[in-house]
Amino acid sequence: MNEHNWAGNYRYAAPIAHPTSIAELQGLVAAATRVRALGSRHSFNDIADSAGTLVALDRIDDVIVIDPVALRVEVGGGTTYGTLAIELQRRGYALHNLASLPHISVAGAIATGTHGSGDQNGSLATAVSALEIVTASGELLRVDRSTPAFSGMVVALGALGIVTRVTLDIQQTFDVQQFVYENLPWSEVLTHFDDLMGSAYSVSLFTNWQGSSVDQVWVKTRGGDFSGEPEFFGGAAATEGRHPLPALSAVNCTQQLGVPGPWFERLPHFRLAFTPSNGDELQTEYHVPREHAVAAIEAMRALSARIAPLLLVSEIRSVAADELWLSPSFERAGVALHFTWKPEQAAVEVLLPALEAALAPFLMRPHWGKLFHSDAATLATRYRCLDDFRALADRLDPAGTFRNEFLERTVFGLH
Repeated sequence: MNEHNWAGNYRYAAPIAHPTSIAELQGLVAAATRVRALGSRHSFNDIADSAGTLVALDRIDDVIVIDPVALRVEVGGGTTYGTLAIELQRRGYALHNLASLPHISVAGAIATGTHGSGDQNGSLATAVSALEIVTASGELLRVDRSTPAFSGMVVALGALGIVTRVTLDIQQTFDVQQFVYENLPWSEVLTHFDDLMGSAYSVSLFTNWQGSSVDQVWVKTRGGDFSGEPEFFGGAAATEGRHPLPALSAVNCTQQLGVPGPWFERLPHFRLAFTPSNGDELQTEYHVPREHAVAAIEAMRALSARIAPLLLVSEIRSVAADELWLSPSFERAGVALHFTWKPEQAAVEVLLPALEAALAPFLMRPHWGKLFHSDAATLATRYRCLDDFRALADRLDPAGTFRNEFLERTVFGLH
């Protein structure tokens, strides 16, 4: 029986192979007509599926290799960030950022442009300094920052091959404190948006888009760049742990109330020790340039009557600009508007075109691994190097071995 994704809203059409070595993987890929890599299954659309075979790397032995001189770590593509973080911390090192969940795979998160938060923090993919990729011929190709077109090979949506090893920049370990504030007036948030988002290492706003205030703001501070005052832009400090959904217990959330702790136990919103519940939610995320953030937020607030009935919670985060061709933050600092929906996919799919139309004047880019409506014709106007990426894919995968319906619909549709 075929398997489904993390949320349970998508069942993969292809059978899943579990090679136990790189050599076995190379042979499998070389013999395949269509094949795709399957990571932690945290995508909410068909990006990972294939008309042929899916490949999971979970049975290939991983060796985490740290280079303390170059400050880099090499890790298997199927390894989760949580597993990597524990080993890095044990050795005294850290990554610059983590996503909300530590349970996602390294290669999958990088391929889709997944990110954490912070004005000065690039997406997870910006830490990538080298990749090992099994190409359509079965060749094991190693590329790094000196490779021409490397900027097109990192956030690559699985279109160039199966990433077996990733090398990431690391740094010395550091502690983080996390504070939560409640009921910040929208008037204060929007008037002082840049000051608010730049007030600490990482800032996340949680909202249902209704009413006159933002429900919660999570502030993650590194090195004392935030003092944890009892009031923050009109919001009051929470006096006990909070979950982004007010009705839920904070037991599976990372420690708050300013208690210092290692980076990997504070930068994610959710604790590694708790496996996220499967199902019961869908996700969408749109990135807009920083200069349009306030206007885009106002556009979403204007649609609150349509959004709120389907919404569990929204999160607003900032991401630094990068040079990765298909990154939602390519060549622009951005703000991510994230929507966690109730599991009502048909109704969500009806709403998405209205959200995207409202955000179109702000050159919105969707998160590749979440639900969205835009097609290749629209996205071609949002990514300056999309033609370059298509040419790169044609060169590395001339027969389209790694292509699927998602890629044809969103990337190659005009090609």
